[in-house]
Amino acid sequence: MSLPPLQPNRDSVTTIRDDGSRAFLYPADAQGRFARARQWSAAFLIVFYLSLPWIKINGYPAVFLDLNERHFHLFGLTFAAQDLWLIFFLITGLGFSLFFITALLGRIWCGWACPHTVFLDHVYRRIERWIDGDAVQRRALREAPLNAAKFFKRLLKHTLYVLVSAVITHLFFAYFVSLPAVWAMMKEAPAEHWAAFGFMAVYTGGLYFNFAWFREQLCIVICPYGRLQSALIDSHSLVVGYDAQRGEPRGKPGTPGAGDCVSCNRCVHVCPTGIDIRQGLQMECIGCTACIDACDAVMTKLKRPAGLIRYDSQAAFAGNITRWLRPRTFLYGALLAAGASVALWAISTIRPANLGITRMTGAPYIVSEGFVRNQFLVRVVNKRNQAVRYVLHLNRAPAGLQQTGLTKVFVVPALSETVQPLVLQLPKKNYHGPFIFEIQVEDEAARFHLERNVEFLGPDAKLSFEEKDGKREHKYPKSF
Repeated sequence: MSLPPLQPNRDSVTTIRDDGSRAFLYPADAQGRFARARQWSAAFLIVFYLSLPWIKINGYPAVFLDLNERHFHLFGLTFAAQDLWLIFFLITGLGFSLFFITALLGRIWCGWACPHTVFLDHVYRRIERWIDGDAVQRRALREAPLNAAKFFKRLLKHTLYVLVSAVITHLFFAYFVSLPAVWAMMKEAPAEHWAAFGFMAVYTGGLYFNFAWFREQLCIVICPYGRLQSALIDSHSLVVGYDAQRGEPRGKPGTPGAGDCVSCNRCVHVCPTGIDIRQGLQMECIGCTACIDACDAVMTKLKRPAGLIRYDSQAAFAGNITRWLRPRTFLYGALLAAGASVALWAISTIRPANLGITRMTGAPYIVSEGFVRNQFLVRVVNKRNQAVRYVLHLNRAPAGLQQTGLTKVFVVPALSETVQPLVLQLPKKNYHGPFIFEIQVEDEAARFHLERNVEFLGPDAKLSFEEKDGKREHKYPKSF
């Protein structure tokens, strides 16, 4: 049974009918300057998203999140697991960037750069249009009874959907295991890598479900950005809007007193979320500009000025001047600049190696044959993609401190680590209570060095406690 056509309104989600059923959309194809610009932008982004595992920088893919080895390669920078604190700056930087861009340019991310929009509009819907035809043909095909031609088109379309989803999944998986590893897994039986195979199957199925059926519902129901939009933008933010002062009242060409809008509804037919932009700014609008191209084409045919639907601020549509510099943009811009500055500083502190010093389990010190002995484990993580020779030094150590272990140059393989014991002992006559000294590790070429302050404990350092500001702290005697 054919359902009544969709009538967009502002009182409910546009793709939900009054009876609760979902209205499937068949957006028409818009042609124009924005459509061409989005096609070029989407082509670049698709190549960019899918080529990152192929591009080598410093011997590793541009983006390689090696969870197995706990090393993360991002555009030539290598981070160890100990550097994960930097993810805070990545997340906050993305958040501040989103706030700032949205305050200025509205939902330009959704319409132009979001991977969901890019792949849906420029891959999956292109396949659908190639097989099923334009919007009118697609709607007619849905209503038509099942026959050989419809079955063949459905089978071909969904087969291509699954294949494309599988390709995207494999390339996405390569972000974490590398392309050679993915290729090696593909040549072996699924049972040999059942966890990876399960991930591939589930993720491919999820992509297929989303792009073949769920589609715009992800933007409307799941993605929180549309709801955040109302808090992030104001009347001076750039949005896709309808010039009601120029377009109203609507009427056919030649109607006395009518505005420029002729109620052709072309803007509704091309909208991928099914809204009527003439009803004002709405949560479902993703700023894809399809309605702009559609309306401009109609205006051109009617020999009227383009721009009845256009990029502009709500203030400008009301006849006022758009203010780009305002408290909101200053605040978001300042937060973005501060976050970026701190992030750059944090990245500049990343060293090509990490040094960790831990005390061996057991007694904190040992007394034997007139010596006080402390035992440590020295952990050095080499984050370079080549082996490095390291040397260990003791700084600010008292006279007579003897070292056992790591007295010679030691080698740490590329992107690997070593944990070795370090035993330090001091004659009892030279020991006058706990003291702080420095363990320094530097590469043999002396290009960089790492230091850690370490406390040497002795027999008079039996742990007695004293209360200070509500905390228990160690109290060490001055001498024994």
